[in-house]
Amino acid sequence: TKQVPGAREVAARVVVRVLRDQSFAAAALETELSRAAQLDARDRGLATELVYGTLRVLPWIVAELDARAKKPTESLPWEARAALWVAAQQIFFMRVPAFAAVDEAVSAVKRAAGPHVAGFANAVLRKLAAAPKPERALAVVASCPRDLRDALERALGEEGARAFVSETEPPPTGLRVREPGARAGVMKRLAEAFPNAELREGRVSPLCIDARGLGQKPQSLPGWDDGELSIQEEGSQLVALAIGARAGESVLDACAGRGNKTGLLALSGAEVDACDRDPRKLDRLREDLARLRASVHATHAVDWSVGSGDVTGAYDAVLVDAPCSGTGTLRRRPEMLLRPRAPLAERTKSQRAIALAAAAHVKPGGRFVYAVCSVLREEAEDVIEAFAAASLEPAPFADAATNEVAKGASSLRLLPYIHGTDGYFLASFRKR
Repeated sequence: TKQVPGAREVAARVVVRVLRDQSFAAAALETELSRAAQLDARDRGLATELVYGTLRVLPWIVAELDARAKKPTESLPWEARAALWVAAQQIFFMRVPAFAAVDEAVSAVKRAAGPHVAGFANAVLRKLAAAPKPERALAVVASCPRDLRDALERALGEEGARAFVSETEPPPTGLRVREPGARAGVMKRLAEAFPNAELREGRVSPLCIDARGLGQKPQSLPGWDDGELSIQEEGSQLVALAIGARAGESVLDACAGRGNKTGLLALSGAEVDACDRDPRKLDRLREDLARLRASVHATHAVDWSVGSGDVTGAYDAVLVDAPCSGTGTLRRRPEMLLRPRAPLAERTKSQRAIALAAAAHVKPGGRFVYAVCSVLREEAEDVIEAFAAASLEPAPFADAATNEVAKGASSLRLLPYIHGTDGYFLASFRKR
């Protein structure tokens, strides 16, 4: 009979897909969990913890395994390697009996590579189990590439960089309600429907509910079909709120993507134009706006790095959430530590070009917000220093919630270890 996969095997499959197939961890995990419908909430949580925990310290784990092995583990089949990695994560960093982690991993290796390799795995893992338990923070820092650590230290200082990379717990699901006054009622309904879920109000967005343990896709939650609920990470919500869109204004969402921020802007009653380089994302955007019972004035496929395309108007407010390294999303995308990164100087140049092209469409006296889901100086301060030449002057954020978090400043870094959000940089300007 075919063996039903448990949480550890599901986690190992996800890790293989991330490393071998270059999949995103979150998408691969969702797919594998949907296939493993037999897992209860506890096992689903274990699989999630194993995936994110293993990927965040994988370079360190590989080094520890290879130091105790007679041959490099990279010579093993992918499935065998992943079983070893997941077992090492449990042995070193989780409250799991070592024998349970070892036994299940050895069985998985035997299925993947035969009894000889299983014997090898058993010997290596038992050596790990006998070793002193390390401090996880040291393993996390050691697994962060040196160039990224240096960039984080330039932006956040040594302590801030360590705190940033040490945020390894998988983040909650960010839910967005239509308006601040609806949040309490929605939370009450969710708590009644899912008594075991963890629900809390967001720290920085008045629209946010952070949820854990819902046990199903948010798209099946009460309130989803009628547009009362959307999925949007809390920091992303604040980025959209920061522009302070108001009814009757014209607003340009220059880098709209699939439209999470566009939807929030449209619900303000503003007349919103949405742009993205990928027309397929604009199609998805229109579909989700229909669910919200909202719409945009127009959509344009635009590559701002080479010009404005067919955008010709001037707007009361322009939001540029520029393409970036995504380092602010590290806690939900641990795979980025394991992949090549574009040189930061190239990103800085591209982000300046995009921002300045979009800023040309701000009316005199109008508002402009630049944002990235990155915390690095090269994508933040180093980009906005060029804005003075475009007649943009730093100004307080137009949104009260953003101003409260920014403490009156015209720029803001959102950080997971301070605000509970993903990492972002936002800066607010007025057009002279």
